[in-house]
Amino acid sequence: MSTLDQTNTSLDPEAFWDAILSRDPNQIRAAFAPLGRAEKQAVMQHLFRMATEPGWHPEQRLSARAALKALGFVSEQLNEEG
Repeated sequence: MSTLDQTNTSLDPEAFWDAILSRDPNQIRAAFAPLGRAEKQAVMQHLFRMATEPGWHPEQRLSARAALKALGFVSEQLNEEG
């Protein structure tokens, strides 16, 4: 079981990621808020990889970018299409 699974007791892992990737800023922030610092960092790193690395489905990339934007992360790399 990952740290994320153990920390966010208000949502099961599937519901947590559904919320994070929902493209709804309020839902994204609500799912993210209860996480500890290390968990937040891990989620942000994973979202950044999803948004910028090849191999992810285009819809997953859009959802990851929306989550990063909702969480206040801004990067020129996220503005690049691909």
